[in-house]
Amino acid sequence: MNKLHVKKGDDVLVLTGKDKGKKGKIIEARPKDWRVVVEGVNKVKRHTKPSQKNAQGGIIVKEAPVSSSNVMLVCPICKKPSRTKKNQLSDGKFVRACVKCGENIDK
Repeated sequence: MNKLHVKKGDDVLVLTGKDKGKKGKIIEARPKDWRVVVEGVNKVKRHTKPSQKNAQGGIIVKEAPVSSSNVMLVCPICKKPSRTKKNQLSDGKFVRACVKCGENIDK
């Protein structure tokens, strides 16, 4: 299984594309495809037929996935976009840490 540098629930900054500079929260991570779905970014319109779930049908606007390489994690401690590194805890586990402030992101 592929490992992404971001997880569901992380705040990220979009680095490229039409939504460059926007910040949002990750709704869904797809490690198999190296893609993530970010809240309020890369919105697309989908035309849907009426169904039992959606009796009206019509046009639905929703977020489409973007490549995980196009987003950068925003550190929850220093509030700056930053790369991540791995820190080893005393019990042998590895956690993500902010390169700028050095604090552990995962607890």
